[in-house]
Amino acid sequence: MPSENDKKALLSQLRIEREAPAAGDAPRRRPWLLGGAVLLAAVLAAGAWLGFGGRRALSVHTALAQSLGAASGNASVLDATGYVTARREATVSAQITGTLTQVLIEEGDHVKEGQVLGRLDDTAQRAALAQAQAQTQSAQALLVQYQAQLAQSIRDVRRDEDLVKRNLVSQQAVEQARTQVETGTAQAQAQKKQIVLDEANVRAAQVQLGYCTVRAPFSGVVIAKAAQVGEIVSPFSAGGGFTRTGIGTLVDMDSLEVEVDVNEAYINRVQPGQKAESVLNAYPDWRIPSHVIAIIPTADRSKATVKVRVGLDAKDNRIVPDMGVRVSFLEEKPAGTSEVQRPHGVVVPSSALRRDGEEDVVFVVQDRRAQRRAVTLGAPSGSNRQVLSGVSPGEEVILDPPPTLKEDTPVQVAKS
Repeated sequence: MPSENDKKALLSQLRIEREAPAAGDAPRRRPWLLGGAVLLAAVLAAGAWLGFGGRRALSVHTALAQSLGAASGNASVLDATGYVTARREATVSAQITGTLTQVLIEEGDHVKEGQVLGRLDDTAQRAALAQAQAQTQSAQALLVQYQAQLAQSIRDVRRDEDLVKRNLVSQQAVEQARTQVETGTAQAQAQKKQIVLDEANVRAAQVQLGYCTVRAPFSGVVIAKAAQVGEIVSPFSAGGGFTRTGIGTLVDMDSLEVEVDVNEAYINRVQPGQKAESVLNAYPDWRIPSHVIAIIPTADRSKATVKVRVGLDAKDNRIVPDMGVRVSFLEEKPAGTSEVQRPHGVVVPSSALRRDGEEDVVFVVQDRRAQRRAVTLGAPSGSNRQVLSGVSPGEEVILDPPPTLKEDTPVQVAKS
């Protein structure tokens, strides 16, 4: 067994000396500290570089895959794009020039036919109406005077005729009395015509006063407010920027329809009354039953297209004018055939497709990285292509993928 002294000697050998470093040692240790900091920063930078895949994010343009969905029986024979339009839209204005004293509308208001939208200063019109009414009353009073004079003339004639029979007056007196009756009758008739004229002036003044109140010509929604209180409105384009031609724009939402441009080479696939499906760009999963209203019998020479009007069979508050829409014209199912469902799928721009060996692929943006998808293609549709599998509705596909684009490449969606 080691003695107590031996144990103390062993412990002394294991003790760490904590002496202060010499003055000349400190400068020699500082480069090591600086080198360690540089090494740590390099390690962090390398880790970030490796964590980001060692590649800089590639700027790409994308498009949303549009839902194709399933329809019973009828298949699409043609797809076209267009916009929602309103067949009944009006800029509401006064029929006379005047200063606005009230504007009772705001954008988004629902109004009924005949509802007051605004009022003009009607001081002059009310004065003109009061003057016309006063003239009418004066003419009516004058007619009463003429009728009283005529009644007196008739009594004078009867009296003179009785006196001439008794040879108390001459025949000339009777003739003068009869002339007085005829004159009074003519005056009374003329005054009645004057009253009719004055009453017409009253109605005209009432119409002018009515023009000072602007009313809705039909029920609809206000989509624009164009004037404020104190501004001058006029039905004529006069006065430059100081005169408004209307107080607001009104749209009848029940008159909304779709106008699409169809390539003239495929217009033979469209017929009036043909069934269709409309898909708004804002709601790619909502298929709206539609039908062809008419084919406008003229072509656009510059675009080689023909305009087609498409009616929407379902109305909804989500549908507003100037929305982008894609219309699929459906092929009628022959009578007696069984129900056949179109395959599920999406529509993507043809520029998003790339041939990779024996596969057709697209690249989808997920978590700011490109994901390679093998797809099954369907029928072409203009500049788009039907994709039966591999892509889901609403996913972002990369347009014109470069040959260097690979799986898991970091990407950044460029702003259009």
